[in-house]
Amino acid sequence: MKRAISEGRSWNDVLTKLGLSTSSGNARGHIKGHAVRLGLDLSHLRAGQPAEPPAKISQLKADLRYLRVAGPTMAATWFALRGCTVSFPAEPATYDLLVEAPEGIRRVQVKTSTCLTKDGWIVTVGHQPNAGTRQGRLAAYDPESLDLFFIVDGDFTMYLVPSRALGGRLRIPIRRYAKYIVGNVSGLFTADVTAAKGGVQASA
Repeated sequence: MKRAISEGRSWNDVLTKLGLSTSSGNARGHIKGHAVRLGLDLSHLRAGQPAEPPAKISQLKADLRYLRVAGPTMAATWFALRGCTVSFPAEPATYDLLVEAPEGIRRVQVKTSTCLTKDGWIVTVGHQPNAGTRQGRLAAYDPESLDLFFIVDGDFTMYLVPSRALGGRLRIPIRRYAKYIVGNVSGLFTADVTAAKGGVQASA
């Protein structure tokens, strides 16, 4: 390993010399960990010379693959712009947001969808009963444990749906709930969304 690292010009080169896959992030991390522990010089190694300079952050395009991650922030922004104080739970809870609404505290579950079918965007509104796992059958939320669902579909249309309207549901075609539309967040992004609408699975 010492020789491969000293002679290698990049991490891919080192992995190749060691007979390991260059497409495995685990292999690189494993070898790098041993090299750091042994005090080897790694300053000459690079992941590979890029064909062109990396894009500036202002040039990055909205990508539906990240909608699930962005969903809670979108929801929080929508509420905050209406003067509602938003809190995020410090630990996993049934809800994603606590919102101080005029009618009192509201528990909000945020859902997104990037699954497009002939029936429109399909949203998973069920959950995994075992926290921290994505395995097993979906279960419906107890309507009394939530007050609202804030949903963002792949067109960035936002819905605010009372939990009672989705009682017992696991997956829904969101276009059937058009009366609950509260806006569209696409103005935050460029018109060019890089992920194909039909090519990403629905996000819970």
